[in-house]
Amino acid sequence: MKAVVMTGAGAPDVLELRDLPVPQLQTPTQVLVRLKAAGVNPIDTKVRQRGTFISNGSPDILGCDGAGVVEVAGPHVSGFGPGDAVYFCFGGLGGSQGNYAEYALVEQHCLTPKPQSLSFEEAAAAPLVLITAWEALYDRARLCAGQRVLIHAGAGGVGHVAVQLAKRQGAMVATTVSNAQKADFVKGLGADLPILYPQQDFVEAVLDWTDGEGVDVAFDTVGGETFYRSCEAVNLYGDVVTLLQPSEDGNLKGARQRNLRVGLELMLTPMLLDLREEQAEQAKILRECGRLFDGGSLQVQVSEVFPLAEAAEAHRRIEAGSMSGKVVLTME
Repeated sequence: MKAVVMTGAGAPDVLELRDLPVPQLQTPTQVLVRLKAAGVNPIDTKVRQRGTFISNGSPDILGCDGAGVVEVAGPHVSGFGPGDAVYFCFGGLGGSQGNYAEYALVEQHCLTPKPQSLSFEEAAAAPLVLITAWEALYDRARLCAGQRVLIHAGAGGVGHVAVQLAKRQGAMVATTVSNAQKADFVKGLGADLPILYPQQDFVEAVLDWTDGEGVDVAFDTVGGETFYRSCEAVNLYGDVVTLLQPSEDGNLKGARQRNLRVGLELMLTPMLLDLREEQAEQAKILRECGRLFDGGSLQVQVSEVFPLAEAAEAHRRIEAGSMSGKVVLTME
């Protein structure tokens, strides 16, 4: 098979297309998936820069998100068979092979049927960002109907699905974007208040929108100063959820005085710690989102598609920043 191997930690040039043997089933509960597409996420670029979390001596292949067709199912696999179209988030952190390849082994509890309404490229773009937004808004922040939420980078990979999941819950959504085109994009997703942060202070905009009270929930996908300033835009007893580790030079005194609840979201934890029940729960999230896709109430935006051999260029595109939606690799 063709696969993109990480030859070491470093710049995008460490990604190299190679011929490797097709992996063979190692457990009776594994499935061999013939991949059609793989999502490219910022975590992929970070792992490439710093090195994998786990090393087992085999070639390191990045890519947590995949979509394809079941080629072979282990003898203890139930619910999936050859020819079934699937999508999933599994591998790509070291140890288990990732999805920048033509084939991948996936444990059955991580698999979910591909939504019929999505192409393989769209399906591959979805899993990591869907699980992240779902867990952040529904599990960490416990977002409820009628609440007001601030979502940062609403046109980005996580942000654009978070806007939709928040609206699905019956919340009112403010979201930061960098330009008018992205403002139109998020309004099309249902956002109530796009905030062009290069021109407008987002804290002031949120306080104006909420008559000085602040939002009930702030979802930080940016980190750094944005996390700490987001606390200023949240109401008493509200929630702030961040995807990033808060920097040490910030001050949470104001958040403490207002009794804010701070949540940390890392959807990779079940994979990093091999928590199988939690991985299965994340697959259930994807199954529910599949129903939303097929029902027409959820969409995923694919901004650019690269052939597998151009994985390095896909990484450069993500690292350049300021993009809408997701980047995907295709094996076709």
